[in-house]
Amino acid sequence: MFEILQKREIAPNVHRAVIHAPAIAKKARPGQFVIMMVDERSERVPFTLCDWDRDAGTVTLVVQEVGQSSRKFVLLKAGDQVAHLVGPLGVPLDVEHYGTVALAAGCYGIGAVLGIARAMKAAGNRVLSVVEADSTYLHYYHDELLAASDEFVQTTIDGSNGLKGHSVDVIQRKLESGEKLDRVFAVGCVFMMMLTGNITKPFGVKTLVALNPIMLDGTGMCGACRVTVGKETKFACVDGPFFDAHEVDWDELWDRRAAYGEDEIHAVARTAAVTPRPGLHVRVS
Repeated sequence: MFEILQKREIAPNVHRAVIHAPAIAKKARPGQFVIMMVDERSERVPFTLCDWDRDAGTVTLVVQEVGQSSRKFVLLKAGDQVAHLVGPLGVPLDVEHYGTVALAAGCYGIGAVLGIARAMKAAGNRVLSVVEADSTYLHYYHDELLAASDEFVQTTIDGSNGLKGHSVDVIQRKLESGEKLDRVFAVGCVFMMMLTGNITKPFGVKTLVALNPIMLDGTGMCGACRVTVGKETKFACVDGPFFDAHEVDWDELWDRRAAYGEDEIHAVARTAAVTPRPGLHVRVS
């Protein structure tokens, strides 16, 4: 069973969970994700694999409480189990020696780039990690990313940590100063990833972004996560989740993600208790 071994809130509404899933941990690679059902009545929700331990048979997820399903998950405690966890899904990133690799992240993406940073550094790259948040108290994974990076920069929108701005502002200043970046990876909200692609395009820097459209089955069967990249229809679950930022149809992605926005807001207020299947121990407070 998929038992939660560790779980704690690492920033307001952001939770880190270590889950026993040896089959997934055995094959997990940077850039991949899993799909979780908290209980038998939950929707299927994708979460990025932030870290994994093959020896311990565990995977680590960072879950931001946004809708009903993520709220049901954060109600669980260590010792509880989730009903289903499927993965690893998606196309792994090509981990090569590129030179200097920049990682831009915000919100849940701060956790999502940790595995990428470690893999890129192990491949001999110089890793620059730039993470953003609205304010200092929303930052997390400071020590982990600091250890996995050659240069680590935190920014805040309100300037509360001394460096005001977005992650893309740091990347833009480095490119304009003549610093060479060989690859850029961006994970976070659609707006941040779009801006990162817009900034790097004039400099000809290959930029990959983790697209996050609405996803259902995660195996390419339903077509719900379709996106347009390079004027071709792709499925984020089996063709991604990482795509070339300079070829993404961002307007389409915005529209498709917003389709159920109002329903999601109303659903949070109707969050029901986790419904365990027979024999499944779940404690909900």
